[in-house]
Amino acid sequence: MKKIKLLIIDDEVEFAATLCQRLKLRGIDASDVHSGGEGLAVLTEESPEIVILDLKMPDMSGLDVLAEIKTYDPSIEVIMLTGHGSAGSGIEAMEKGALDYIMKPIDLKELLEKIELADEKRSKA
Repeated sequence: MKKIKLLIIDDEVEFAATLCQRLKLRGIDASDVHSGGEGLAVLTEESPEIVILDLKMPDMSGLDVLAEIKTYDPSIEVIMLTGHGSAGSGIEAMEKGALDYIMKPIDLKELLEKIELADEKRSKA
């Protein structure tokens, strides 16, 4: 598998940093930011192929960030994270272009499977 460029956008700093490190240990070129605005700002600098995006952040909704990402580059695959028992919001995110969603606390194996799926989908596009 080629090296995947991935961006984590999550306001839980410790969670995002830990997840970033765990993905790097698995050969993924991951970076993390901690707000929707910051995520959109680095989008153009880093050109990620896959974004892991928290649904609820203080500065902007993950759904709004998702819409901006898809407007900027529809080929970026987005995996939503939802931690508030909000499966309905995860489904709404998929309707708006997210590849999938995962409930927090995440299962790393499940997340890695979704990242691989996102990478395969991008490769076929």
